[in-house]
Amino acid sequence: MYRPSWQRQGKEPDYRFSLANERTFLAWIRTAMALLAGAVLLDQVSARFSGHHYVSYLAVFASAAAAAMSVVALVRWKENEIAMRNDRPLPSSIFMVWIALGFMAAAIVVVTVLASHL
Repeated sequence: MYRPSWQRQGKEPDYRFSLANERTFLAWIRTAMALLAGAVLLDQVSARFSGHHYVSYLAVFASAAAAAMSVVALVRWKENEIAMRNDRPLPSSIFMVWIALGFMAAAIVVVTVLASHL
């Protein structure tokens, strides 16, 4: 089976850590899939109601977030695996902050829109 060069460097990490890294990757992918499914739902809802463009914007935001999460999941999985193979500390990422701030902004938009319809 083909293994990229970065998987052949360093020493093989404890399989439990590799499997934990893989589970984390899969959790990110599941979250991205849920966001994408939510985006499709939002798009379908916005098609039924004219004049509600903010729902379409939220669908685009959710789709973009799903794409970004998929890329970040792959990059983080690879970086963590390389760090474990070379006995280095696991790398940190600013993406966690950006995704939290992005969803906080989306939640504020949703609350504002819902409150204006009361």
